[in-house]
Amino acid sequence: MTEKMRPEPNTGVMDIARYIPGADKANGDVKTYKLSSNETPLGPSPAVKDAMAHVLEELEIYPEGTSYHLRKKIADTYALNPDNIMCGNGSDELLGLLCQTYLTHGDEAIYSEHGFLVYKIQIMASGATPIVVPEVDLRVDVDAILSAVTSKTKMVFVANPNNPTGTYLPIEELRRLHAGLRDDIILVLDAAYAEYVRKNDYEAGIELVSANENVVMTRTFSKIYGLAGLRVGWVYAPLAVIDAMDRIRGPFNVNAVAIAAGVAAMSDKAHLEKAVEHNTVWLDKVTSALEALGLKVTPSVGNFILIHFPEGGDKSADAADAYLLNRGYVLRRVAGYGLPNALRMTIGSEEANLGVVAALDAFMKA
Repeated sequence: MTEKMRPEPNTGVMDIARYIPGADKANGDVKTYKLSSNETPLGPSPAVKDAMAHVLEELEIYPEGTSYHLRKKIADTYALNPDNIMCGNGSDELLGLLCQTYLTHGDEAIYSEHGFLVYKIQIMASGATPIVVPEVDLRVDVDAILSAVTSKTKMVFVANPNNPTGTYLPIEELRRLHAGLRDDIILVLDAAYAEYVRKNDYEAGIELVSANENVVMTRTFSKIYGLAGLRVGWVYAPLAVIDAMDRIRGPFNVNAVAIAAGVAAMSDKAHLEKAVEHNTVWLDKVTSALEALGLKVTPSVGNFILIHFPEGGDKSADAADAYLLNRGYVLRRVAGYGLPNALRMTIGSEEANLGVVAALDAFMKA
């Protein structure tokens, strides 16, 4: 009997590990505090709902195909040329478009060992080879990246600040990295958490993009703007890169509701400042409180912290996660990022933050 045939995916597809998002449910019948996905506890600007309501009356109409009004709002906010901006279904889609446009079989792309898992997925999905370089003290190592560059290197990814560590590269280090790369290598600066950073030596990458032909910067509305459920992000890049990506971008890739919500969210500067202030205050409070319990916390400039636990035993990250889940607190397991002895905690509401501290206090004393 002839064996029945079936369609087979392209070579390498089944070697890609699925991206597993943070959990969203606690154990048992308890109030859940989701602190696993770096969502803002303040939610979106009140103006967003009004903007969305208007669009809901016209859902039979296609959105404007280039997200012009949102690109124009972004450009006006940062004094950029809207032609250098492309919007997408979250920054994840734009990272994928970049890889599809510039990577193929035989190419290599570099990222750091604790970098965003989507980089590896998109590199492999394009047929290229991911090259992982070590970090130093959970920070991106510029020298390690430059040492890993070969004739096959076509792209370098740097999340700045980095998720899940919360660390960042000062602008001078980014400039040194760029100066060490060939002109045909694209430096991708993923600045998803840029709005939270309050460091004098930090820049998201706008100036580097503006001054060069091989640097791009991705941003998102999913974090501080509170639009994670709508999936909208943007990339700022040289015109040649935008032109190339635009040739494979799907038509109407950003829905009309997301476009209107993005414009409204970016227009409410007071809400943005309120979100920054909340995060700044509670980032320090939670970090200090957990360190007082004897736990190590990696210094973070984002809206999350990385909490380290003893390896193995009854005070491990696994044990802490189970303890917290039973009490309604959902943090992010980061073993998939090479950090099996740590949990990532989003800075949440005052109630959620104090609850986690109290729970871990009890856990450490148990």
